[in-house]
Amino acid sequence: MNHSRDHLKNYIAVAAVCILLAVTAFLSEKRASPSSPSASSSFAPSVSSEPIRKTGYLLNTFVMITIYDSSDTQLLDDCFKLCEAYENQFSRTISTSELYQLNHRENGETTFTLSEKMAELLRLGLYYSELSDGAFDITIEPVTSLWDFSADPPALPDADALKAAAAKTGWQNLKLEGNQLTFLSPDTTIDLGAIAKGYIADQLKSYLVEQGVSSAIINLGGNVLCIGEKAKNTPFLVGLRKPFAGQSDIICTLDISDLSVVTSGVYERHFIIDGKNYHHLLNPHTGYPYDNGIAAVTILSERSVDGDGLSTACFSLGLEKGMELVNSLKDTYAFFIMEDGTIQYSDGAKNFIEDAPGM
Repeated sequence: MNHSRDHLKNYIAVAAVCILLAVTAFLSEKRASPSSPSASSSFAPSVSSEPIRKTGYLLNTFVMITIYDSSDTQLLDDCFKLCEAYENQFSRTISTSELYQLNHRENGETTFTLSEKMAELLRLGLYYSELSDGAFDITIEPVTSLWDFSADPPALPDADALKAAAAKTGWQNLKLEGNQLTFLSPDTTIDLGAIAKGYIADQLKSYLVEQGVSSAIINLGGNVLCIGEKAKNTPFLVGLRKPFAGQSDIICTLDISDLSVVTSGVYERHFIIDGKNYHHLLNPHTGYPYDNGIAAVTILSERSVDGDGLSTACFSLGLEKGMELVNSLKDTYAFFIMEDGTIQYSDGAKNFIEDAPGM
């Protein structure tokens, strides 16, 4: 949700994601064979002859929402209005947002009464910060503000500045009781970018389901949340992209029914200097990107906010601890795509693969 990028950079970003979403849309339209494995679902929608779809640029990414069992385009318009409203609440760069006001509080201000949605999202962020023992940390804002992954030419932040910023992180410096947030350190600031899109996708799903929709895909820049099935006993098909390859180069296709698919990878927002890849998955303790042999982590879960938090947390924890975490959670599955091209699967993850052409 960074609005400091200039028009040209936004255009390039939109164009790149357009290609990715076109691939996802193509896959979701493809009908799965009766023998394909699929996640269970109680939905059996009556699909309209033609789906309705709307695309746009929000949340600093390309958004696409497709509804298969309704012709009411007002639903799409309402979803985009909701996206814009949440962006104006959770953005760390929009000066009128609730989060911006918290981060730019006056000296001496420590306790704030939060809106219901902000309190809910912060509670989830703190949960995953604690669950990952700080490998995922919503107080990483001092670090993330120093990195610009759209700069041309790219440049590394000052090493001393990064060290100082990393010293300011620490989710324990936030105390949330109900909707009362207290900052225990004047240096603490918050970045919800690693979890907000998933939360927003879940809110859009809730709205659509309340309106009677039972077959749809919500795609917030690669955070894919499927509502129900494409048709009775026919799951949606979602492709997992091969890291650093073309947007249409798919590792495998997943049968998805009423689940979220979220990926965190080193090839999305990144740059290369002197042969080394610097990506946006940053270690809050050092200020630099994690370097642990993982290229991407994809999480399948019921809620998209969980997929968002876990994909970052599991990547940050590394393969062994990340896999242990996923396997300890109910109805949650992970694909760890390693830098050497291999894939490591959590318990039950292979059951969702519709085909596996390999890498």
